Amino acid sequence: MTSNHSNNTTTNGDAAPLEVAIVGGGIVGVMTAVGLHRRGIKATIYERASTWTEVSAGFAFTEAARGWMNQLSPDLLEILGRISQKTDADSSNSYWDGYTPRTREDAEDESKALLFRTPNNKLCFWGCVRSQFLKEMAALLPENSAFFGKQLLTYDDNEENGKVVLHFEDGTSATADVVLGCDGVHSSTRKTMFGPDHPASRPGYTHNVTYRTMVPIDVGVAAMGEKTAQGGCMHCGPNACLLTYPVNSGKTLNIAIFAYDAKDFPNPNRMTVQADRSEIEEIFRDWCPHAADVWKYYPEKMTKWGIYDMTDNPPPTYAKGRVCIVGDAAHASTPFLGIGACTGVEDALVVNKVLESVHAQAKREGASADAVKEALQTYSRARLERGQWVPRNSGQIGRMYQWRDGRDPEGLKLKLARAAQTITSFDVLAPLAV
Repeated sequence: MTSNHSNNTTTNGDAAPLEVAIVGGGIVGVMTAVGLHRRGIKATIYERASTWTEVSAGFAFTEAARGWMNQLSPDLLEILGRISQKTDADSSNSYWDGYTPRTREDAEDESKALLFRTPNNKLCFWGCVRSQFLKEMAALLPENSAFFGKQLLTYDDNEENGKVVLHFEDGTSATADVVLGCDGVHSSTRKTMFGPDHPASRPGYTHNVTYRTMVPIDVGVAAMGEKTAQGGCMHCGPNACLLTYPVNSGKTLNIAIFAYDAKDFPNPNRMTVQADRSEIEEIFRDWCPHAADVWKYYPEKMTKWGIYDMTDNPPPTYAKGRVCIVGDAAHASTPFLGIGACTGVEDALVVNKVLESVHAQAKREGASADAVKEALQTYSRARLERGQWVPRNSGQIGRMYQWRDGRDPEGLKLKLARAAQTITSFDVLAPLAV
């Protein structure tokens, strides 16, 4: 399949509008496309899977991220508001010693097991199920704006072609004025951008794995205590941590285990491997009763996720020529700050803003390669520092959750407070005004 035009004018002589190819149909790719279509920009998604697919696990968006989402499209915020479990400024997240207590009573006794609470303040997370959010967002897209089974092999950004040419594994190709790589931590777009031998072309394995599941809220409360229905709870201990929070309008408890693993991940080119729940039983064997029994709420055979990030070899730029990388493709992070998806929303809004002005020019004069390049460099300059701060600080907080450098609840509390201040005070559009 080859798409679109070979030049910058339509048959009736009018200048052709901007055409954008988005590699990857995950949360950030679809959100970016929805925003572009709302601005009258033709955006086509090329997704390697056979249909819309996301892990059925929870994630959450801050108050600031919801504001950026609303600027992308109010329809996105309407969906999130309808399907999410909401916190407010009066609620808090709690952090617990998940290792020391020997009885359920002690594990739920705040005087014995609670390390501290952090107020939500302006964070005010709204949590939802990834797969549900993706499918409802995708329903906003115009017909024929997504193609599946399209694994990107490489692209040619040759100005003599007039367009960027994308080449897919199935032998087809497509063309566009702009290419946005929203294809995740193992991004083919990033690998082509820098070359396979560049350090930034591959993510780094963090030696963390995660086991995810969701259970009905009453089952979760019976397993983990009443506190789990009231907000986010992090149970900390040696080389692992256990996160729970309600999703699906409070009907479901999301459970995520993050465990340190000194061994290399079985397949460095994949994020998942099949696992047995006995691994969880072994991880929490000496922990408090809540954690020690949590393996019972996982299926016997399940998926284990390897966590990769871009901390060690961050990309020196997020844009080259008429191509840029967005979301995890640019700055994949461990999940310990809880704002990986939020950072993707920020990217989506900035790239929408810079392409909006290029689109206005393209409608008058045709798509200019120089205008596209400058717009994407503006995006890169606006996002680079932020994109490096998030994975770096997330990794540091993860080590503290897992007592990798010793048990330090006061240090962790201070680090979280400083991070929350940075998160809530950041203005994603400020760099564009400079």
